[in-house]
Order: sequence, then C-alpha cells, then structure tokens
Amino acid sequence: MLVFGQSGQVAQELARRLPNGVTARFLGRHQANLSDPTACAAAIGGCDAVINAAAYTAVDKAEASEAEAHTVNAAAPTAMAARCAALNIPFLHVSTDYVFDGAGILPFASTHPTGPQNAYGRTKLAGEVGVRAALGAHLILRTSWVVSAHGANFLKTMLRLGASRDSLNVVADQIGGPTPAGDIADALITAARAMVQGAKGGTHHFSGAPDVSWAGFARAIMLEAGLKCDIHDIPTTAYPTPAVRPLNSRLDCSGFNAEFGIKRPDWHQGLKSILRELSA
Repeated sequence: MLVFGQSGQVAQELARRLPNGVTARFLGRHQANLSDPTACAAAIGGCDAVINAAAYTAVDKAEASEAEAHTVNAAAPTAMAARCAALNIPFLHVSTDYVFDGAGILPFASTHPTGPQNAYGRTKLAGEVGVRAALGAHLILRTSWVVSAHGANFLKTMLRLGASRDSLNVVADQIGGPTPAGDIADALITAARAMVQGAKGGTHHFSGAPDVSWAGFARAIMLEAGLKCDIHDIPTTAYPTPAVRPLNSRLDCSGFNAEFGIKRPDWHQGLKSILRELSA
C-alpha cells in the first residue's frame, strides 16, 4: 500500500498495525505535500492500493483559511483518485461526520443529504465529490471524534486538564461516537485488502460505539484514568468557537459492516488501550 500521511493519528496506527504479508510506504509532507495536488498524484505507482490518511484538520483555523484547507482536503484527494483510477488502483479516503448538518437525533446514513456547517466540512465534502467523480474503485470512510495516544485530540486534552483541575465544563449537547485511530487503521487495512480482491467500496461510515456526549466521554476518561475531576454539563452556546460544531454526529455504520464485516468498535476498550500506552 501507499499511504499519504505519516505523523497523523491514523497514519501512525497504520504503520503499527500492518499484518504479515502487507507492506506500506508512507509519504509525509516532505515526500508529498498535499498543498501540491499534482505532485501527490505523480507519487502514486508501484502499489496495490492507496490510502489517504492526511488532511487539513484545524477546524477553527479553516474558517479563515478555507482556500488552503480546500487544496489539502479537496484538490489533493481529487488528484490522487484520478491517478488511481487511471492505474486501476483502489483509493481509500478518510472523511468526516462534519459533511452533515448535525440536525436531528437519528444516526446519519451514508446516503443522507449532506449539509456542512463550517469550512472544514465544506472542504471535506468537496474532496468526497472529487473522489467519486474520478470514477475509479474507491472507499470514502466517514468517521468521527478520532482519539489516540498520538498528537492532539480530545482524550489527551481531558487528561492534561483533568490532572490539574478539580472540575471542567464540557459540552453535553453534541452527541457522537468516539473512534480510536487504531480501529480506523484496522478497518482501512481490512477494506483495502478486500478491495484489491474486488470488493465494491463506495461511501461508508465507521465510528465507535456507543454514542455519547463530549461530557459523557470526558467522565469516562476521568473515571478510567483515576482522575478526580468533576465534569459539569454545558450547552454548545456556552462554549462558542469560530467553526460551528454539529450537535448530532451519530453515524449509521451498518453498511460498512454489511460490505466488509467490520462492526463498530467499543470505544471503552480503545480508551483503556490508549491509557495503557500513555502510561507506559
């Protein structure tokens, strides 16, 4: 496999989880900068499948830098997908729940109409459109609330703040599925092998279970980590951010399970695994 991304959460887990018989070449910014879509496309070749695990993920910063985010999140994967289609290579692309408007309380099906509410979501949706337009074998895997022992994420932020504070105010009206990056990596590897052998692909969802609020997830983190930090529920309106966050990030993952036999992972188990790694 050829993987775009090297230092991100999913890319690092991909590097650690390659099964016997599978090799991968990872391209970081120095080898393939997603700000140069043409160069990214030219880097593709000599592989059986391509995974794009890189993205512009600074959600709030994207509000003032949408053009830059669009190049990375839309133009680059579009160029990659076109090159893969020309070479008849499956292309797997990681997307986000932010392509939806966050309305309602039901899980979003992969066929549900999109309606991103922020610049990040708009650029990721444009990337999806470009990947599909290439008309090659592809998998667009939408996920949510990614956590791991690497980089910056909600779990690590809660651990840092919980170790020094007696209480925290955390948003309780945004609901979704925390998803360990390791589980996303495993899912991508399984799907890539299946697509090399002729599996259909398409647009699918994959997120951790059960769905929970950010405040509920924070409480689970404190409890599992043994931190005596009280979590107080607050509404989204009490924590304004430059980018609008969806209230409903629930994803219907049944299609992905039906196509590839991959069930939603239990984020409680992922949380325990991440805490063990951080402790070690």
